[in-house]
Amino acid sequence: MEFSLLGPIAVTTGSGELSLGPAKRRSVLALLLLQPNTTVPLEQLIDSLWEEEPPEHARTVVQGHVSRLRATLAEGGAEAYGIELTTHGSAYLLRLPEELIDAHRFGELVALARPEAAPADAVPLLREALGLWRGPALTGTVTSPPFAAAAHALEERRLTAVEALGRAHGALGEHEQAAAILYSAAVNHPLREGLIAGLMRALFRTGRQSDALEWFHRTRRLLNEELGVDPGERLREAYEEILRAEAAGAGRQPSRPADATRGAGDGPAGAPSFHVKHGQGGRVPLQGGADAGDAVEAPAGESAAGGASGARGGTEGGSAAGAGSGRTGAAPRLLPRPPARFLAREEQLGALTEALTDRTTGESPLAVVAGPAGVGKTACAVQWAHLHADAFPDGQLFADLRGFGEGDEAAPAEILRDFLLALGTPPERVPGSAQAASALFRSLVADRRLLVVLDNARSSAQVRPLLPGGLHCATVVTSRSRLDGLVATDCARPVGLQALGHEEGAALLGAMLGPERVAEDPAAARELVDLCDGLPLALRAAAAQLTARPRWRLARLAAALRDERRRLALLSAEDTGMAAALRMSVARLSADDARLLSALATSADGHLNASVAAALAGYDPERTQDGLDRLAEMHLVDEEATDVYTISTLTQLFARDERGEGGKGRRSGAGEESGERG
Repeated sequence: MEFSLLGPIAVTTGSGELSLGPAKRRSVLALLLLQPNTTVPLEQLIDSLWEEEPPEHARTVVQGHVSRLRATLAEGGAEAYGIELTTHGSAYLLRLPEELIDAHRFGELVALARPEAAPADAVPLLREALGLWRGPALTGTVTSPPFAAAAHALEERRLTAVEALGRAHGALGEHEQAAAILYSAAVNHPLREGLIAGLMRALFRTGRQSDALEWFHRTRRLLNEELGVDPGERLREAYEEILRAEAAGAGRQPSRPADATRGAGDGPAGAPSFHVKHGQGGRVPLQGGADAGDAVEAPAGESAAGGASGARGGTEGGSAAGAGSGRTGAAPRLLPRPPARFLAREEQLGALTEALTDRTTGESPLAVVAGPAGVGKTACAVQWAHLHADAFPDGQLFADLRGFGEGDEAAPAEILRDFLLALGTPPERVPGSAQAASALFRSLVADRRLLVVLDNARSSAQVRPLLPGGLHCATVVTSRSRLDGLVATDCARPVGLQALGHEEGAALLGAMLGPERVAEDPAAARELVDLCDGLPLALRAAAAQLTARPRWRLARLAAALRDERRRLALLSAEDTGMAAALRMSVARLSADDARLLSALATSADGHLNASVAAALAGYDPERTQDGLDRLAEMHLVDEEATDVYTISTLTQLFARDERGEGGKGRRSGAGEESGERG
């Protein structure tokens, strides 16, 4: 039986992990494990479990949790391990061999390591110690100050061990490995001066003087901006040491190879080169992102990726290691196929390039492609991703967040699991909680050049746990909502998509049908663009109708589409169409906003102001204005100017149809699976 504090709170036996129940019960166990073989007063447990004033029945609640823990441990065979949870008056004692607790084993291994005196022995000891960590300490406990303080203390011990491992590799002349170990921790703890100083020295000794000095200046700015202080002695000494060495002509010192087989990738500025060590069944260091110490046993003659030794994973530009696994493999390429016959959008593609390649802010670039249903947000984002894939050699991740799909939106934990598995994390090492998985994801990709495409997001809250933290990662999000929250809190750059003009729309029809067929009747082509509101999804559906009817001229379809009762049905093609796309947007509205949209649909020409909207809906002005703002945020209406709103014809037709059906929201099962989905 083993007890885990260095990550999610867990108890595992030979037959698997025990079910520990809710957060407060896990917290009781954690507090007892933090003080093993010591009586813990009931009052201390109560004070730790409730941030506010505890309820009157707090004692009963704690007693109940202790009773359930006692039963759970007994069911897991605790007695055979010498484990006993006993009551001593108004206190509790968890008696057990302390080596069963991962935090205790971690401390013993770190204490045995002497990075300066015996670095060759210290490296495996520290790697084994750090390999015990499975995520942020005490994950799954309540968020009270005592647990926050305990988690912080454990994290400080981990960072101290990371620094020690970096020093041990440095003492062995393995400066590239030292840089790899320190880099990820430094990215996640940019104000920890000891980490930064060690990383600067390691980078300098691998011949990367400019990167080392850049870290000093970046940290100095952060210390000044966030704390109002200057760099401390350790950071200044490292800086001055590098300057003196440069002036004296010293520079790159050759790093001692970890083994005869070694492959280096070109990482981002300040990031280390990565190496894979192949040996005779030895431990393989984790490369490329997660903190040091995560390693697995590699069978003799095989790499940690499971292939023959000497095989190099990833691409020439970087590595793709698995978190906590030590494995390397091909960089993940999860992008959908490029959109077929993608045209125009040069301005928006240029805006994405500007937003996602801007490295002057010191932040991970983030762009939000927003627009109405069917305007081609996914196609634009995926097209840009394929055009710029070479700039992200460590991989491209893609996820449909299903924010406007038929079923429930995708939970962040679900997406993070897919991402971590794609990056090589063994399934058993993927954290169960979204918070821990998010932290592991950020740590793993911190020093990579990685692109993340998050499609079809419903809200900013759904997106935030999925954002990478590395300066050389980039993220593009698509949504029918503007996601103003990401703009406010994460400095996202908005890239808006509007309907296509006549020339662009006709060009898309020509690409789908052949330019000769469109050239036969340019006036009909223009009318089709108007009847489709210039939306790529609608134009593609119209082109599908004409492709299926090769004898039809464009004018014949235009005549059919003039019948407003048939238009939405004609602008559907099997499993995709405008009615299905709009249905998913309206389904996410509140009842009040849906009624407002239905009232707006009765407008004669689709142009109105707040007063007219209030009269149509029968709402008061304030309620109407709030509703209009929400509809504009969802791109169901467009605010062309102050208090000038328009609603597109297709949206009007859909809302009228829904109104006629009593707002039942008929569902066709169709989504937006075309290359120009919303």
